[in-house]
Amino acid sequence: MARRTTLTAKNLEALGAARLAELMMELSKGNDSAKRQLRFALAAAAGPEEIADQIGKRLRTIAKATSYLDRKRSNALIKELEIQRRLIMSDIAKSKPQEALDLMWEFMALSVSVFERCGEMNQALENVFSTACENIGELALAAKPDAKQLASRTFAALQEKVYDEYEGLIDSLAPALGSAGLAHLRTLFEEWAAQPEPELDDDQRVPIGWASSGPIYEDEFMSRHKDDLVHYWLVTIADAQGDVDGFIAQYDEAERRYERVAAAIAERLLAAGRPEEALTALDAADRKAVPDYVSDLGEMPDWDRVRIDVLVALGRKDDAQSLRWTLFEATLDDEPLRAFLKQLPDFDDMEAERKALDFAMAHDNVMLAMDFFVRWQAFDRAARLVETRIHEIDGNHYAYLRPAADWLEGKHPLAATLLRRAMIDFTLKNARSSRYRHAARHLLECESLAVSIADYGDFPDHETYRSQLEAEHPRKSSFWSELT
Repeated sequence: MARRTTLTAKNLEALGAARLAELMMELSKGNDSAKRQLRFALAAAAGPEEIADQIGKRLRTIAKATSYLDRKRSNALIKELEIQRRLIMSDIAKSKPQEALDLMWEFMALSVSVFERCGEMNQALENVFSTACENIGELALAAKPDAKQLASRTFAALQEKVYDEYEGLIDSLAPALGSAGLAHLRTLFEEWAAQPEPELDDDQRVPIGWASSGPIYEDEFMSRHKDDLVHYWLVTIADAQGDVDGFIAQYDEAERRYERVAAAIAERLLAAGRPEEALTALDAADRKAVPDYVSDLGEMPDWDRVRIDVLVALGRKDDAQSLRWTLFEATLDDEPLRAFLKQLPDFDDMEAERKALDFAMAHDNVMLAMDFFVRWQAFDRAARLVETRIHEIDGNHYAYLRPAADWLEGKHPLAATLLRRAMIDFTLKNARSSRYRHAARHLLECESLAVSIADYGDFPDHETYRSQLEAEHPRKSSFWSELT
């Protein structure tokens, strides 16, 4: 049971409304953020109309602001925006869904100016607006606006996309838009794309940058930006409609030969039950080609993964297995190997796994092999690789070596020690002073492991290794000071 002085809601409630009111007034003095929250609370208690009015006024005030926000004020604004978003969904949406929808559109319209005022993209800010995008879809379903009017409002918002503030909007609104709304939205973008750009005289054109081919003019840049926007949203709309052919139509013949585009097309054809066409799209790809320019591709699937899925769908299991093994040999990626082994009968998979481990052990890229062994949790193999090929390991790859050493130190302290020595040697030989603190920690870890190593083999023991460091790097005082 909590003591009466413990700060809990129940204990505060016992103070009584009058005393709590006095405390809140006292605490809010000089704190504009706290005052706004209290006003919002009072407005919410007065009813949905009052809180909607208060939030609307505040959103319009924020929209007019232009001052740059430091991190502290940026965080305060993000917190306030999140409070407003929640109030719209909790206190207004239940009884006034259309008013809530209007406010959420107004809320989203702040995104670009808020991103620019905060000066940096951060996850908390992105989360506020991505959640608001999802909320717009929920509110539109509840408010049931006219589908074409909703499409027009969506089009107006998407025309202004600058960052990724409206990334998930079409997916969110698809249920409310329905087939008629999505079709109208598609028409609006196609009509916008067909509108000719105004022709400017040379003296009217504004250069905004330079490329190897010459100046980049503002009108050219904006035209390309418009083309990218139209392409991106038409692709997204086609996906929302489940229109595979509409998706394909957004890429010209040359773009369809680009492997990432071919994979995206094939993935959708496969999902639509058209595996033969999916294979044709994949076969048409030129995997070595890198086009000069392809409109914003967004997230594209891996060509090989899609091909395996297509081969399986066509009943060509042996070809799928062959491709999985080829992928493993080319990349030492554990995912295709796991899929390969899963298709084999008992005992055959054990032999195939041994073959795969032997292949990795002899691989030319020792870093790739070590990373594979760690991911596969074949620590005996990883230790043997380190102990036999340590001179091939680049100590600069600390992102791989540090976790590998941590994994190995329990049962393979010598291998863990050698990896840490590789990082130490690279740091000191290249005078990477920013890493001296980490190198010193690695040396102390080697010292701790020394008692667990009965035989160093051909490698120097810890005391000898440290003496060598002292002889080779006596003047790196900032490193040695980290050890005192």
